[in-house]
Amino acid sequence: MIPDLSADRIDRLREAFRAASYDADGVLDLLGHSAHAALGRGEPMPALRATEGAGPLGTLVRLFLLGRPETRADVQAALGSLTIDDALAAGILAADGELLRAGLDIRPHGEGEHSWWVVSDLDSDLRGGRPVDPDHVLGVGHASLSLVRATARRPVGSVLDLGTGCGVQALHASTHASSITVTDVSQRALALAAATFRLNDVDAELGEGEWFDPVRGRRFDLVVCNPPFVVGPPRTDFTYRDSGLAGDDASALVVRQLPSFLNEGGTGQLLASWVHREGEDWEDRVASWLPPSAGVDAWFVQRDVADPDLYVGTWLRDAGYDLRSEQGMRKAAEWLDWFESNDVIGIGFGFVTLRRTDGPGEVICEDLRHAFDDPLGPESDAWLRRVDWLREHDSDDDLLAARLVTADSTVLEQVSQPGDEGWEPIVHRLHRTDGPGWQHEIDELGVRLLAGFRGALPLDELLELLAMGYGEDVEELTSAAIPMVRELVRHGMVVPAEWRGVDQ
Repeated sequence: MIPDLSADRIDRLREAFRAASYDADGVLDLLGHSAHAALGRGEPMPALRATEGAGPLGTLVRLFLLGRPETRADVQAALGSLTIDDALAAGILAADGELLRAGLDIRPHGEGEHSWWVVSDLDSDLRGGRPVDPDHVLGVGHASLSLVRATARRPVGSVLDLGTGCGVQALHASTHASSITVTDVSQRALALAAATFRLNDVDAELGEGEWFDPVRGRRFDLVVCNPPFVVGPPRTDFTYRDSGLAGDDASALVVRQLPSFLNEGGTGQLLASWVHREGEDWEDRVASWLPPSAGVDAWFVQRDVADPDLYVGTWLRDAGYDLRSEQGMRKAAEWLDWFESNDVIGIGFGFVTLRRTDGPGEVICEDLRHAFDDPLGPESDAWLRRVDWLREHDSDDDLLAARLVTADSTVLEQVSQPGDEGWEPIVHRLHRTDGPGWQHEIDELGVRLLAGFRGALPLDELLELLAMGYGEDVEELTSAAIPMVRELVRHGMVVPAEWRGVDQ
């Protein structure tokens, strides 16, 4: 059923939220950091205690964030000019005997100076543990926040949010884009996304249809996509996660088609999953998804690999299934049977950055499963900039003529062991202390070379000095140094001297 979230009802709801300070800052101020953190961990009691006697704001927090039933009088006081009858008709509220409960999940979502409200469906916990409906519209979860953090925020003209769901990616895009277009195959998702946009005074064009069908023939500066990437048999139990395509075909479809919807130099950023099979390299698999005819720079980042048992259990719990029930065990058995019959030994998950270019593209696949805190969005923009610089310095002569500096965020770690003459270094490892925290082991001559990266001399002169100082053959030293330097530039550990003091 599509809720009747008319513009007038949403406008009155916005007025009520503003009057009660039901926003990201207001909720944090009411709950305090400790209770707010406990709520994020799924521990409601500290938040419940903090809302006692807190008036309309306390009512809204209990209603929408804690899933508690409230009296009609308290709810009406919190909703202001939006009547209970209108809220019930819109599906915002649901009757629970003489009390009222939330019919939709409407919660504040903030980043930096921005605060929004996001409209979605109640998750399984707020539905009393019942599985969600097939057309369930997911709220702001871990995956969507991961994509938010992985998306570059440079100013752009046009953005397409493919498979918008509740609309959270479009909200973030509204901070740096002139125009926003969103699509979804689900009418319910588009209705809730429209309510999200109206609630936040965000102007967005909505299109209904599968994949890229609603925007055929158009191009955008940025495409973001959190697709139904769950890997498994070709079925659609839940539209928010299942594509109806087998295995990782949904991710492959988006990667293959997305570049044709980008303006020249435009970028696409998405979440994706890929299967791991015995004897098959995951890097070859995902690289094969790229369109053969278009120039595309592509950066595939693998953040996790799950074994099939863990993967199936996680997604079934996410939908609210009791894994010990007959239904839960049947679903798990069907899923695991499919993995076994298709030789799946693991499921990779990560981020993909694509850029349309006018010539041959650069395709890099990297396994970044180690922990790091910095978001990938700024790094993806910087990665593309470094790819451009390396392309401009494609010949060895161009690279050797460049003046380079070691980035401020690059540090050197040395591991030594006791020897006849004291401690003897056995490992020299470079670390980047920001971004994805890349590491590279280099030899003693590499350490000496980087010590000279101060922007004063070009690379070829540094190599000549190093060869003379250590009695090395300059051609052999140069041959070994060039690929190392290129990799260090690619990872932002060494940068062009002219970039000194500029965000990389």
